[in-house]
Amino acid sequence: MVTISLCMIVKNEEEVIGRCLTSVKDIVDEINIVDTGSEDKTKDIVKEYTDRIFDFEWIEDFAAARNYSFQQATSDYILWLDADDIFTDENREKLKILKETLKPSIDAVSMTYNLSHDAEGTVISSLRRYRLVKKDNDFKWVGSVHEFLAVSGNLFDSEVAVSHMPLSHDRNRNIQIYEKMLKDDQPFSARDTFYFANELKDHARYEEAITQYDSFLESKLGWIEDNIRACFNLADCYGFLEDKEMAFKSSLRSLQYDVPRPEACCRIGFHFMEQNKNTEAIHWYEKAISYKNELKLSFQNKSFFTWLPHLQLCVLYHRLNQLKKSYEHNEMALKYNPTNQTIINNKKYFEDNVNLEE
Repeated sequence: MVTISLCMIVKNEEEVIGRCLTSVKDIVDEINIVDTGSEDKTKDIVKEYTDRIFDFEWIEDFAAARNYSFQQATSDYILWLDADDIFTDENREKLKILKETLKPSIDAVSMTYNLSHDAEGTVISSLRRYRLVKKDNDFKWVGSVHEFLAVSGNLFDSEVAVSHMPLSHDRNRNIQIYEKMLKDDQPFSARDTFYFANELKDHARYEEAITQYDSFLESKLGWIEDNIRACFNLADCYGFLEDKEMAFKSSLRSLQYDVPRPEACCRIGFHFMEQNKNTEAIHWYEKAISYKNELKLSFQNKSFFTWLPHLQLCVLYHRLNQLKKSYEHNEMALKYNPTNQTIINNKKYFEDNVNLEE
């Protein structure tokens, strides 16, 4: 059986670090914690789990800190987590099985990253990230902010999922790093440009974000998933600026990179729905729910291929007086999202007012 070193970077994580380490302490063989300047009780809490605590002076470079954490590992494989990540009980068992059965020929293992959950605990959005890598391959992290782990070789997609469970977030941290890079005339990679645009968008600096997204797309150096996401984010920026025409064109722009994704279909469908072009809207929402390809490493908002297009099709078919189809799509939406009040109200409307036998 392989051995695993957990390697983490932390700073002022007293509220969550214990929860994270408790979820994995009995599975990994070693815990390495790199502290980048905590001023709270983070280190005291970590000492209850490991004595392998290392200090790293923060130089506003996440990749440098993560690479330093990886250097502390002594096991066969390295597992990385953030302090506000956890393994649920179900995924703890899956991780144990993975550890027991992992072939030493595997260079890197991806795991699902569940980013957000609804009130019932159902996963709303997720993506895949390479979480477990062979130490001897000396894989490196790249990027001062929104860093990524550059892996290669024999890759394996596992059934294990990590859950992101944040309590708080310093929303200014990343944009300050990017702005310092600009001030210091540090070169931006295409990926840096994309994530800087995201930070600008999140800070409601929409005109500046649009400029950065356009620059990123025009570079033609982006990963396909980032290209598509940039188009959707551009559409959001134009939407906030109340430029519906450019928002629509930005959604269409995503189609040049791949077959229409469910989110693109829903965005285009909504454009036609707003114009009461019901047949055209139905076409795109039907396309969203028929999408079958698995989006492995890309961000997935499950709403766009589950309950949302069904709810919109309920409305559209109702407009066309095709009440049975309208009802059926509402039932499908309810199956995916049983606590959504709009869907519940629709069901009551059908039961009280519509004779579906006619």
